[in-house]
Amino acid sequence: MRLVFLGTGGSLPTPERNVSATALQRGAEILLFDCGEGTQRQFMASSASFMKVQKVFITHFHGDHFLGLPGMIQSMSFSGRTAPLSVFGPPGMVDIVRIAVTMGHFGCGFDIQVRELRGGQAAEFDGYEVHAVGMDHIVPALGYILKEKDRPGRFRPDRAKELGVREGPFFRKLQSGEAVRVGGAVVEPGMVMGPPRPGMKIAFSGDTRPCDAFIEAARGADVIVHEATIDTSLRVQAAEFGHSTAREAAEVAAKAGAGALYLNHISNRYEDASVLEAEAREVFPKAVLAHDLMVVQIRHRER
Repeated sequence: MRLVFLGTGGSLPTPERNVSATALQRGAEILLFDCGEGTQRQFMASSASFMKVQKVFITHFHGDHFLGLPGMIQSMSFSGRTAPLSVFGPPGMVDIVRIAVTMGHFGCGFDIQVRELRGGQAAEFDGYEVHAVGMDHIVPALGYILKEKDRPGRFRPDRAKELGVREGPFFRKLQSGEAVRVGGAVVEPGMVMGPPRPGMKIAFSGDTRPCDAFIEAARGADVIVHEATIDTSLRVQAAEFGHSTAREAAEVAAKAGAGALYLNHISNRYEDASVLEAEAREVFPKAVLAHDLMVVQIRHRER
């Protein structure tokens, strides 16, 4: 998997940072988390394609998180898209999509399937689930946890050979879950495979104050993408407007036992936002300040 940060700014775009949008590429499909204005143009400047987006997850209905949806849908339609698009978000998402399609007076050449989620609900897909978490913002807001299903355990060729299995097709069958016959005995996959290994777990906070429910849901995540709008000197303002400081984001990652933390939703007050990364690293050394068009390859952690 890889993350493509399309927009890492908060509230309004700047010359350096567009507003919220993060693409997660998983094999051939792209999942998009939030879609601030101009997201389809950010895709054009990136190594990913908006035409490959299959699912969109909106965290809440502040404009910098969803106003890019009408433009992206229109660009998809103008570009000849026929594949369906799934859109998920808090209650009210159905109306938002209906308006997005009708406001531009254009014909949409593909189906849009909308599902409204509440905290505690999950959407299931082939090989993974996306769980919605109720967050602590000034409007109803969701965070999302993508959790892959467990991977098969590691194949133990030494054990297979001890049981009389020869290398070649029988090895491949056992690794794919099929039993094989060796002489008069049957060798089952469980006899030569290690215990199942956890799949990938990626957590997206959206806009929020530090949130215990998110910490619990993100526990053990390989990667957390967390808003870090401002620094600790402005923590009172952060709390007032439903945001987190960089230090608070790092505390969330540390409490959750995450493998890595990427900071986004950066206030336009910072010409140089490195102060946020430095602040977060005092608590969580693996914190990284995300920037627009940044690409991160994500690999499984050995647990």
